Amino acid sequence: MALKARLDLRQSQSLVMTPQLQQAIKLLQFNNIELSNFIDSELMENPLLERADPGQTYAEAGDGAVGNGDEGLDSRSNDNFTDRDDRFGTDRLTSSETMGSDDGPLDVSSDALYGGEGEITRNGEPVSGSHDYSAPYSGGAGGGAGGSAAGGDDLPGLEQTLADEATLRQTLDDQLNIAFADATSRMIGSYLIDMLDENGYISGDLDEVSESLECDIADVERVLKVMQGFDPVGIFARDLAECLELQLRELNRFDPAMAALLANLDLLAKRDFDRLRRVCGVDSDDLHDMIAEIKTLDPRPGKTADGEIATPVIPDVLMRAAGNGNWHLELNSEALPRVLVNEDYVAQIGSGLRDREERGFMSEKLQSANWLVKALHQRATTIMKVASEIVRQQDGFFTHGVAHLRPLILRDIAEAIGMHESTVSRVTNGKFMSTPRGMFELKYFFTTAISSSDGGDAYSSEAVRHRIKSLIDNEEPKKILSDDKLVELLGKEGIDIARRTVAKYREAMRIPSSVQRRREKKSRAS
Repeated sequence: MALKARLDLRQSQSLVMTPQLQQAIKLLQFNNIELSNFIDSELMENPLLERADPGQTYAEAGDGAVGNGDEGLDSRSNDNFTDRDDRFGTDRLTSSETMGSDDGPLDVSSDALYGGEGEITRNGEPVSGSHDYSAPYSGGAGGGAGGSAAGGDDLPGLEQTLADEATLRQTLDDQLNIAFADATSRMIGSYLIDMLDENGYISGDLDEVSESLECDIADVERVLKVMQGFDPVGIFARDLAECLELQLRELNRFDPAMAALLANLDLLAKRDFDRLRRVCGVDSDDLHDMIAEIKTLDPRPGKTADGEIATPVIPDVLMRAAGNGNWHLELNSEALPRVLVNEDYVAQIGSGLRDREERGFMSEKLQSANWLVKALHQRATTIMKVASEIVRQQDGFFTHGVAHLRPLILRDIAEAIGMHESTVSRVTNGKFMSTPRGMFELKYFFTTAISSSDGGDAYSSEAVRHRIKSLIDNEEPKKILSDDKLVELLGKEGIDIARRTVAKYREAMRIPSSVQRRREKKSRAS
């Protein structure tokens, strides 16, 4: 058969992930800290971008501003995006090219997002009355965490006044000055701090302290006993057994059986459980629980003490009760950067560009700036849509508490707002909402379902955990509830759950077994 070259025309469809679409996806899953860092880098690289003033509204900032303001987003901004590129003599850009996506126009208007009113409904029925996104957030029950971090116009936010990271030595020195008023005790304590090794143990003999400072050994032991109560718990121990004992005493879990176990850690290392049972005077279940508790302790409190200062969580969405069962939601301006295209600079340099390479460079930067403004708008819209639907779905939780938390999966929210599950997943990861019941990550509201034994509505796994904890907290000392008994009680309430699931939830909440709880309550009573 002869070989020959020919041209064929074929038509096909394929999904192309343009660089801008990939960046838009990354923007969606950024938390507010990552987003702020990204905006800072863009401001450094793009001369046409500038950050809007903190108190500037959209009417004052112009069409390019993105953030949470009084006037809302200008719906004409997308049209302005296409007009701007003509000033550099380049082709007009469509909205889809600017975003690198075929998502089409936003299905939530800017008025509904920032300045409109509507109803929160469930299955088509209204859950609450007006749903206002525009009024300023003024706090409320549990909502103080979401307020502005700034104390005034000229004062830095509270998180900006954090001191440098405190070392273990500085932490212990502070506690030493509080614990002792006399100079002698402080001198002994300072010497003991110097004797700590990297794991937080006393590395020398107490007689050395007594001889070096020419003080009574009883004074050294007195100071040491007080300092063994310092944070982190377990610090200033002289060996592993004493370190574990200090932590158990802090937890009120140190009893004669546990003391015998700590005195025979060599048998535990050899896994000689038969001898340990005889030495401790407990059965196999009790010994298993005791060993499991030992494993939760920190054998090196000094090494884990020098950690990073926790970064304060800034909520992305603020929520408060608006009265009559209504909920008020708005995006937090502290977590939503405001950027705009510097129109004056664009107009100033637009007429002075003569070189084709210069026009191409500025056109590329303008296109990038326009894309970023719209991408931030799209991100804000999506976050608000997801948060609003979560409030609709979990209205029972916000009104009555965790016992009324409904089973919820990503697909439920995705179908309700017309988005893909992966988009909802990106939005809920690392985004927080300040509510009257506290600060929650958006993904907290997604829980698995526990079936109902009577065929009714399923129960949220978080609600079941809450019920298990409530039953255990209210159990009588002489009638400790086993996992089987918990299954029975939950079954009477219509919750169909297996024993192993009860045990898994109990262990996740760090609640001891019934055997251990019985032993602890007996020791307390005696």
